[in-house]
Amino acid sequence: MRDENVDISIALKSAITTGKVEFGVEQTKKAVKAGRAQMVILARNCPSEELKGDIGVKVHVYSGNNMELGALCGKPFSVSALAIIDKGSSNILTL
Repeated sequence: MRDENVDISIALKSAITTGKVEFGVEQTKKAVKAGRAQMVILARNCPSEELKGDIGVKVHVYSGNNMELGALCGKPFSVSALAIIDKGSSNILTL
């Protein structure tokens, strides 16, 4: 379990700095509907049932809650969902 957290933290930080990521449940839903999202990452306690279903893109459920996911992303707020628009130089799509 610990290796997965190290992997996702490195991959996510790389995607945020070198690619394009949209934060928030509503922004993530919009990106998925527009066909721009390559992958969706959800916090364990994400309130959106819609994003937990079959949305046509790869979904990874992060083992932490929304506060932990926000901290992992380097944000001063909680993040329940985020959409990877462009992975940049990260290997996040292999999760």
